[in-house]
Amino acid sequence: MSNQPEVRPPVPPFTLESAIAKVRGAEDGWNTRDPQRVSLAYTVDSAWRNRAEFANGREEIVAFLTRKWNKELDYRLIKELWAYGGNRIAVRYAYEWHDDSNHWYRSYGNENWEFDENGLMQRRFACINDMPIKESDRKFFWPLGRRPDDHPGLSDLGL
Repeated sequence: MSNQPEVRPPVPPFTLESAIAKVRGAEDGWNTRDPQRVSLAYTVDSAWRNRAEFANGREEIVAFLTRKWNKELDYRLIKELWAYGGNRIAVRYAYEWHDDSNHWYRSYGNENWEFDENGLMQRRFACINDMPIKESDRKFFWPLGRRPDDHPGLSDLGL
C-alpha cells in the first residue's frame, strides 16, 4: 500500500480552464454509471447531500450510486460550469433516464462542490427536480457512456 496521497487533477485553485476540465471529468465519470470508479473522485470521508439523502464516505457513495443507476435506466448526463473560485465549483446539469416501466424523465439540478488540495471532492451538495417527459421529447442521444465532444451542451440545447 502506498503512502502517496491520492491526486485527481486538475487541483485547486481553479482557473476557468481547469474548472471546465473538472466539470467535464465529473460528467464523463458519472456517464460510465460505474459506482466504484465514480467514488474514486471523492475523498474517503466525502460528505454528500443529494436531494434529501446524505452519504458519508466512499462506501456509502458506492451504495447510493448503485441504487440510483439500478432505478435510473439508460442514464445520460450533461454538466455545465456555473461558477468557480478557489477550491469550489458550482455546476448545473440535466440528465435523462427512464424507469423500469419505460417512463422517461429529465432531471435538472445544481451542485456545489468543494475540493481538497489534491483535487478530490470532499463535499457535494445537490438539488434535483425530476420532470416527466415523453420519449419523443428526449434531447440526449448518444451511445451510453461518454458524451461525444460534438454533442450540444445544456446551453446549446436551451436547457
